[in-house]
Amino acid sequence: MAGAELEGDHLVTSSGTRREARRAAVGRHRDGQAADNFVAGFGALADLAAGGAQVSARAVDLRTGRVLLSVDDTLVLPTASIGKVLLLLEVSAQLTEGASSRYDILDREPADEVADSGIWQHLSAPSFPLIDLAVLAAAASDNLATNVLLRRVGLAAVRERGESLGIRRTALLDRVRDSRGPDDAPQLSVGSAAELTWLFTGIARGEIVDAATSYRIADWLALGMDLSMVASAFGLDPLAHGRSDHGLSLFNKTGTDAGVRSEVGVLRGPRAGVAYAVTVVFRDVRLADRLAVLGAMRTIGIDLLEYVH
Repeated sequence: MAGAELEGDHLVTSSGTRREARRAAVGRHRDGQAADNFVAGFGALADLAAGGAQVSARAVDLRTGRVLLSVDDTLVLPTASIGKVLLLLEVSAQLTEGASSRYDILDREPADEVADSGIWQHLSAPSFPLIDLAVLAAAASDNLATNVLLRRVGLAAVRERGESLGIRRTALLDRVRDSRGPDDAPQLSVGSAAELTWLFTGIARGEIVDAATSYRIADWLALGMDLSMVASAFGLDPLAHGRSDHGLSLFNKTGTDAGVRSEVGVLRGPRAGVAYAVTVVFRDVRLADRLAVLGAMRTIGIDLLEYVH
């Protein structure tokens, strides 16, 4: 069975046992405090890597910037709906700059129609204000709302905004599609844990574009309904966690596709705040495979919770 061991600063797959993988992961901690807080998460990710999954993760302290967790964090992997954050960034920036109005009415068109995540496809309304579509895309990862917003602002503008911020390894590649042909981008989005934690740290600090743009994005993402991955450990109400609950506050975005589970977020607690990103690409053959990935992501969440609370 493939295992995981350290090569330089990264956890990489190689031959070996699960015990060797876990021992390598524990050795990766940067200092004693981080080891005390993230040993369980490292072990869980090492087990996934030992089973053949591609794993990338990073967590940083919001105040100090200290790296708490780092596993192949520069690796570029498919991130499914995580790329919608870059669309929301462009929409928010255009609102700040006055290039768009929050009350602009946007219509759905046949070419925008797509299934899977979201609720607009199940509603009768043919149109919504731009600001409502941003909320739908952030809160419910609404695919139809995403496509309508992307048609409005343009994929080129989303890319240019990201490049202007120095983002090189994270990108929204295409609109959402029910199926991808040979001429389409193979993934909706890709990203690296290092860039995603940098982006969310900047959003939390009000430093991405400007404070108004950043805090608007954070407010949208705080409405996110998917707490099934890392955030499953935080004990928050999936449908109502916009305010502090037991001293915890969260904004996050998840990405789900066949063989992909990804989450990036910011968790604040009474003792500290963290920005984190975890992506796992795996063979989604059995339900047990998927549950193992979700269990490992929850373990990372427990580590984060213990650090901030």
